[in-house]
Amino acid sequence: MDLPSRPMHSPTTPDEGSAPPPPTTMDAWRILVRGAAVIGILFVFAFWSAKGYNKGWSQNQVPVKNIDPVTEIEFTTYEKRFIPGLDYLAGGTVLGLALFAATFLRRRSPKPA
Repeated sequence: MDLPSRPMHSPTTPDEGSAPPPPTTMDAWRILVRGAAVIGILFVFAFWSAKGYNKGWSQNQVPVKNIDPVTEIEFTTYEKRFIPGLDYLAGGTVLGLALFAATFLRRRSPKPA
C-alpha cells in the first residue's frame, strides 16, 4: 500500500491557499499600564472606603461632641484626622481611567517581515 507522495513544505513558508498569519499580540507595556490603572482605581476605592465612605469633601479636622462633666453642657472640639471625600475618589478614578485610555491612543503598526 503506497501513500501518495506530497511535497514537504517547511513550516516557515505558508501555502498558497492558507490563511494569513494571526495579527501580532498585544504589547507588554499596554498590559502593564492597564493593570496598573485597574489596581490604582481599586486602591483609591479601598482607601476611600476604609477611611469611612465620606460622601462630602475631604476633611482635615473632624468635629467631636463632648459634654462638660461639671455643667453638663455640650461643646464641640476638633480632632485632627484626615478623611478622604468624594474628591479623592473621583480624582483617583479619573486618573486611572485616563491612564487606561492612554493605552488605546497609539496604534500598532504592522511589523515588516
